Amino acid sequence: MGLSLETAERWVERWELQQQRYAVDREERFTVIADVVEHVTAGRSAPPLVVDLGCGPGSLAARLVRRLPDAEIVAVDRDPVLLELGRTHHPDAARYVDAEIGARGWTWALELDRPLDAAVSTTALHYLDRDTLLGVYRQLAVLMRPGGVLVNGDHLPQGEQGPAGIAAHVGRCRAERQRVFVHEDWGAWWAAVGEDPELADLLAEHRRRDALLGTGRPAELPLRAHLELLREAGFGTAGPVWQYGDSCVVVAVR
Repeated sequence: MGLSLETAERWVERWELQQQRYAVDREERFTVIADVVEHVTAGRSAPPLVVDLGCGPGSLAARLVRRLPDAEIVAVDRDPVLLELGRTHHPDAARYVDAEIGARGWTWALELDRPLDAAVSTTALHYLDRDTLLGVYRQLAVLMRPGGVLVNGDHLPQGEQGPAGIAAHVGRCRAERQRVFVHEDWGAWWAAVGEDPELADLLAEHRRRDALLGTGRPAELPLRAHLELLREAGFGTAGPVWQYGDSCVVVAVR
């Protein structure tokens, strides 16, 4: 028996609220990503083909398909809970794929039938270590048509060459003015999910996969490192097109 729509709607709504704590001007960031994809696919005869990396419950895919209703979106994530929420709540937004980004064979799981017009991601790639991220960028460059784009909205600190502490402070001030910290945080959301019997089997699989990966997470790479890796991977140009504090949208053109 699949997940009920009512349950999916409830948990996706709470997900949307808690995620505001972790992405300054989250809705504007989504809008900027859609602006870029719309711009680079304008005037093409074929429907845009887009892969959504680390799609979660389909938040970005749902917004993209509202802007580009003809787009074919392939949404990939490794989390069974979030994937099922997306499949149930946003079933028409994307074709959802269960795969771990950067793992052996993950691009084959996407079953792409033509070159990508765009790869998009939001608050998902920062958990990859440097070597894995470079490999993913290289794979995406191979999958993408000339002129296609990778659009990444994520936490990208300025590093040693920029006023990192001030940038982070500006972002926190913006978040406080928007009162996003009144919402539950990541840990509280997952704790509440654990009390819903309808999600018990999915959560058990989520925990099993997490145990296989371990608890260690690499340090977040600064913006400069991402730009260097993108160019090394074969993208011709790369740079930020929007930023508020550490919340940044980077575009790399194939």
